[in-house]
Amino acid sequence: MEAQAGITVRRALELPALRRGLPEVVASEDRLDRPVRWVHAGEVPDIASLLKGGELLLTTGLGLGARPADQRTFIRKLAERGIAALVVELGGRFTELPAALVDTARSCDLPLVQLHRQVPFVTVTEEIHTEIVNGHYAMLRSAEEVHRRCTELLLRGGGAPDVLRLLAEFAGNPVFLETPDGQLLYAAGAAGGPAPDGAAADPVQVWDGMRRQRSGRSAELPAGGVTVDIPGGGPGPGAVRARLVILPVDRPLAPVHRIAAERTAGLLAVVLMQARQEDELAARGRGDFLTDLAEGRTAAEDAPAQARVLGFRPSGGLLLPVVMRLPAELIPPGDWAVLVRAVQEELSTVGLPVLMGVRPVEGRVPLLLGLRSESERSAAADRVAAALRAGIERAGLERAGVLPPAVVVGVAGDWANAGPGLRHAAEAATAAQGLPPRPWYDARRLDIDLLLWRLRDHPDLAAFVDRAIGPLIAHDRTARPPLLPTLEAYLAHAGNKAETARELHLNRQTLYDRLARISHLLITDLDDPQAVLTLNLALQARRHAP
Repeated sequence: MEAQAGITVRRALELPALRRGLPEVVASEDRLDRPVRWVHAGEVPDIASLLKGGELLLTTGLGLGARPADQRTFIRKLAERGIAALVVELGGRFTELPAALVDTARSCDLPLVQLHRQVPFVTVTEEIHTEIVNGHYAMLRSAEEVHRRCTELLLRGGGAPDVLRLLAEFAGNPVFLETPDGQLLYAAGAAGGPAPDGAAADPVQVWDGMRRQRSGRSAELPAGGVTVDIPGGGPGPGAVRARLVILPVDRPLAPVHRIAAERTAGLLAVVLMQARQEDELAARGRGDFLTDLAEGRTAAEDAPAQARVLGFRPSGGLLLPVVMRLPAELIPPGDWAVLVRAVQEELSTVGLPVLMGVRPVEGRVPLLLGLRSESERSAAADRVAAALRAGIERAGLERAGVLPPAVVVGVAGDWANAGPGLRHAAEAATAAQGLPPRPWYDARRLDIDLLLWRLRDHPDLAAFVDRAIGPLIAHDRTARPPLLPTLEAYLAHAGNKAETARELHLNRQTLYDRLARISHLLITDLDDPQAVLTLNLALQARRHAP
């Protein structure tokens, strides 16, 4: 949906009033897509001084002058004024347009049209003005529709990123939210926007290019761009909290896009006033980058430059992917800003370069850490996991009876491995929900759990669990003591009876009796390695069952 203010010269010539005059374009036919701002009719020699630019000028030629020099001067002044086109009606002054007039119009790139039949200029003016006014109305209606959709998004629980993405879709170009001093808060791309090479321009790359262009010239934007201040940054009436920027990367911007940006800025001002949403916005932008990297939408060779734009400059050659998965009931939508600030403050004490993002819809906090060597992995994972837990506690988001967040640490590698590592850690973090709590999980040791989690809805998996440990589950529903905890402890200690008895606070004979009861119920030998493997898998699968 895109509306333009005004019409083009080509469209004006197609309207009935001018079409009845049998229009013929005699100069600069390739300029007919110029916009017509208004229509003016006049016969005075110095009419250019009465015009502002963008007009379609109607004349019978009485003011054009009799001498070629006067005619050339007349055309040049109109071209300098920037009118859209000159339309001359034949018959009153000329039976055909003089060569000096036509040649000068061509050299000045001014569309020149002759009418072979007389038409009432007042009818032409009314018809084109009506078209222009209708165009303005359509433009305002189009901008109002964007405002309405943005408002609905916010009322349904959406946030500033959703609004920015909708505006980017409307403009067909990337949209940015920046701080008053020019730091990027969020970048939204136009989904499916037609870039010159057939692929949508990556908004962070676009931002990086613009940042380099504007270096030392912070007030300047590339030609045709739109910038709108978002108020509310301080006590004064003119204080600026952020700026909304649209760049004409994939297609030119129209006046309607500025109007839509101004209306959107009003909504964003309200959103940003709620508990300083800038921190959350910036974290969402980093989360989008990390997710695009994980899903392969950002190439490994492009990632370092984009990461630098987002403030991540690892000193070493290794990157450690980490993902924290939060249960949905742990954090209401409005608390993400509080969590972001708390976690960022805790991560500042880790002593390593960290790029932290958030993905509220998925309930994930993805991170990349810069390591100097693989030997730092375990210690770094300990510090980051502790900082993430401290951030949860500091934000006041611990809930009794709710599973704690799962922190999963992936495999350290270079940028080529960072994306797959983040994806693996994110999937493993989902599978880790419901496992026995640990400070952090190693993604490499969760592959079986991840496989079982993916199969959790498959009827064959439920049948396998029922065959392997169904009798034990049925026993524990009605009999005491329950035997599943004994089997879990026994298998966790690799069949070491002394360690199992110590963990369960049982004497040896009691443990032996329970193990014998388990073997009898399951009709299996607990000393058989194949039976032990089956039982381990069944217990793990049961944790992931719906």
